[in-house]
Amino acid sequence: MLQTLYDYFWWERLWLPVNLTWADLEDRDGRVYAKASDLYITLPLALLFLIIRYFFELYVATPLAALLNVKEKTRLRAPLNPTLEHFYLTSGKQPKQAEVELLSRQSGLSGRQVERWFRRRRNQDRPSLLKKFREASWRFTFYLIAFIAGMAVIVDKPWFYDMRKVWEGYPIQSVIPSQYWYYMIELSFYWSLLFSIASDVKRKSAKMFNYAGWKNTCNNIFIVFAIVFIITRLVILPFWILHCTLVYPLELYPAFFGYYFFNFMMGVLQLLHIFWAYLILRMAHKFITGKLVEDERSDREETESSEGEEAAAGGGAKSRPLANGHPILNNNHRKND
Repeated sequence: MLQTLYDYFWWERLWLPVNLTWADLEDRDGRVYAKASDLYITLPLALLFLIIRYFFELYVATPLAALLNVKEKTRLRAPLNPTLEHFYLTSGKQPKQAEVELLSRQSGLSGRQVERWFRRRRNQDRPSLLKKFREASWRFTFYLIAFIAGMAVIVDKPWFYDMRKVWEGYPIQSVIPSQYWYYMIELSFYWSLLFSIASDVKRKSAKMFNYAGWKNTCNNIFIVFAIVFIITRLVILPFWILHCTLVYPLELYPAFFGYYFFNFMMGVLQLLHIFWAYLILRMAHKFITGKLVEDERSDREETESSEGEEAAAGGGAKSRPLANGHPILNNNHRKND
């Protein structure tokens, strides 16, 4: 069965134009062609990227964070409590008021102490500012180098200026070493992100300036990003790239499955770009009108007025008790912790 599926998957009529076979793409006369087996090299390269990332974050990103005055905030840890910890891991991180009262009776703590424990416990799970900065700086560095390298390997190619030349001799086109390694390295990098997805914070590259407190720099980067995104995704991609993949191949060969499959995926990508452009323009409108207070994706750490009282010597400041992270109104009494 596996052999049958393999044969169907690599059926020549699916991926190649009419009258062409895989034999036409075998290396000969000093010409080297792309092969699916070339993708195997991306797995060890992905592991190499993880090693490089570790040393980059340790010896480059961390000193850079100190230079930019990115400081860690001291967090109060939730005290060990098996009852609350079990609820936190199995039932939820935001207990409702009835659940708080039940946990209060089970743990022997007051309601406020239970709520405070959950706030501290949630803060413990949030990634530290330094971790977010290091990840953002790693991605920023790679994307910057990849962009420069990508321009360097394509700017001298004839199809950069005349996209009809992309299809000259298709699919009997030998692999250019610079483009081969560019794609292998790009795929390896994204493999490495997939391997580390469980521990990554998933922040954009420009976030590093936000963590450093460079608000004006963040605003300017957002403006540049919005302009570049609109031009590249809503102008260049549909009117140059999609036109190249939809129109020019039909001048050489009748449409085949690979043609429809590839262009369908490109169409889905274009729809996603339209949706993302809408979100960007909506955020830009809020930014221009002054309604954007902070990044909507921000994961802010929870604060507690009661902890401020504990930190102060003698703690005389009063604060309203919190229920599930919100002030309780019409509270005429307060229970001592």
